Amino acid sequence: MAQAETVTVQHAGGIAWVTIDNPPVNATSNAVRADLARAVSQVAGARAAILRCAGRTFVSGGDMTEFDAPPVEPHLPDVVQMIEDSEVPFIAAMHGNVLGGGFEIAMACAWRIAAPGTGFGLPEVNVGLIPGAGGTQRLPRLVGMDKAIDIACNGRIVKGEDLKALGAIDIVADDPEAAARALAEDLPARPVPVSMRDVPPFDADLVEATRGALVKKSRGQQSPLENLAALQWALEPFEIGQPRERERHLELRHSAESRALRHAFFAERNATRPAAIEGATARDVERIAVVGGGMMGAGIAASALLAGLEVRLVERDAEAAAAAEDRVGGLLDGAVERGKMSPDARSAAAERFAAAGDYAVAAGADLAIEAVFEDVAVKRAVFASLSEVMDKDAILATNTSYLDPRDIFAEVPGPERCLGLHFFSPAHVMKLLEVVKTPRTSPGTLASGFALAKRLRKVPVLSGICDGFIGNRILAAYRRAADYLLADGALPYQVDAAMRAFGMPMGPYEAQDMAGLQIAWANRKRQAATRPAQERYVPVADWLCERERFGRRSGKGWYDYGADGRTPQRSTEVEELILAYAREQGITRRDFTESEISERLLAVMANEGARIVEEGIAERAGDVDIVEIHGYGFPRWRGGPMHYAGEIGWEVTKRTMELVAEESPDSWTLASRF
Repeated sequence: MAQAETVTVQHAGGIAWVTIDNPPVNATSNAVRADLARAVSQVAGARAAILRCAGRTFVSGGDMTEFDAPPVEPHLPDVVQMIEDSEVPFIAAMHGNVLGGGFEIAMACAWRIAAPGTGFGLPEVNVGLIPGAGGTQRLPRLVGMDKAIDIACNGRIVKGEDLKALGAIDIVADDPEAAARALAEDLPARPVPVSMRDVPPFDADLVEATRGALVKKSRGQQSPLENLAALQWALEPFEIGQPRERERHLELRHSAESRALRHAFFAERNATRPAAIEGATARDVERIAVVGGGMMGAGIAASALLAGLEVRLVERDAEAAAAAEDRVGGLLDGAVERGKMSPDARSAAAERFAAAGDYAVAAGADLAIEAVFEDVAVKRAVFASLSEVMDKDAILATNTSYLDPRDIFAEVPGPERCLGLHFFSPAHVMKLLEVVKTPRTSPGTLASGFALAKRLRKVPVLSGICDGFIGNRILAAYRRAADYLLADGALPYQVDAAMRAFGMPMGPYEAQDMAGLQIAWANRKRQAATRPAQERYVPVADWLCERERFGRRSGKGWYDYGADGRTPQRSTEVEELILAYAREQGITRRDFTESEISERLLAVMANEGARIVEEGIAERAGDVDIVEIHGYGFPRWRGGPMHYAGEIGWEVTKRTMELVAEESPDSWTLASRF
């Protein structure tokens, strides 16, 4: 069977209508490029050609499934040039998003018309690339170097209205096709092609200032700097800069960074569609109840309000409810200040929110989630009270970080409606949401959890039940391995520096200080009775808690904090405790290099992730990577611990993990793949 055309041409009244139809986002696949090249020749004889797209969006990028294969002709830069050089001028009529190759095509058109709210961008930086069809060469000529740097180096999406103010969009119209037809019927003089224009003057210091900011922000990711370099090639003639851009684009497709970022892109997409919800129907959730108004509960409530849901918050009494209401209001005010919410939307959210010291306020909610103290008895009491006031088919969710949901829901009628929804703090900011299934959770309940995550703009990952689920189980192994390094020769600042050098936003000890040491301490005490007797245990963190060194909020933790309460400083007290522990245990301390530290910790993360997949806690290795990227700051450009282990070679990771196990006998279980 012949492949259907992805691009069609229709002539009517002296206008050639060129329509791209390649669902879901009209990506510039091999077929689209070939059909579009053919279409350019088919517009001959028309007064103008109007380029439009079927479906919900204009062209929104390339087909990344083709990026690992050799490029197939016609190449996109050649097709784009054909559009710009066409004797029949092209008018782009755009809606939805105009991204990557779509924006490159649009810039080659003689005129550009967009529907209100249409988004434009060159997001190649987010997958470790630079544009390859003239994006970095035309964009500075069209919008100026300042705006081009912001768009290309930061992956910024800008609205058509903003580009119109810069002269890059000719018309913003509710009906861009009608506006394009009107323009085609009374064509003005054809503008100079973008590729033939000069880059407008700009401050030469801008480039160096941007370079410094990008180095600091990217923490080792190179694609922002690659884009900055490519934009400078626009100062040369187009026929020199554009081939150079294309060559570098193709080289970067094979880079470890691009492979990692593309892996993260696809892993993220796959994580939202686990096999466990295939064919299941999600329940509509419009009103939720949140029990607990501390920072976690307030964050969950704010996240739901930002998504347009109704929220009822339950606290222990009226005074606590009032405090929770203030807390939620403060988070919404912060969203307004950051431009995430308009003042009108803030007022509307307040109308959809109520807090009370009585469970009756939860009546009528489609879903309830508890965010109370990590204690099984406390959580059981919450669900007993909720069951009395909510419908018998209402979904019940626990936000527990470590406890077994089966214990929490043991006495709840209708266990098929129960699941875990593990938010990460601050819940109104963090993207990750672990959706935890129990053996009795129904597929429909799980599907409802994933649908809610999408509504909240979270990245959901399905998890089975184990201590800590996916993320906190790996975190526990990571911290334990770091503590072994402390005992054997490293100091907190050295471990943290090694992980920052790898690309983490902060090391394990800085992170503990920021989050607070109390929760992990309570969890270790809970685990003490079942911890294997032969497993190595380093009690230094416990000693810190006993000395009320709980982290940044208490002014001291693994580090001391100065007057600003934020800047960590090495602590003589902590380092003396570490050395004292080593002496007590008869440990001969040794020096560890930065790479030795990071290699050990990364091997432990990958090993624990592999075990999680082998046990069926996670459906796939990519799910583990997404949890670590979105929940724990693992550098996206490294792809996650599982991808990174594969990138350097699982055999290399195996040898490192065997060394880790040898250094701490009877303390590690190696994944079966080792």
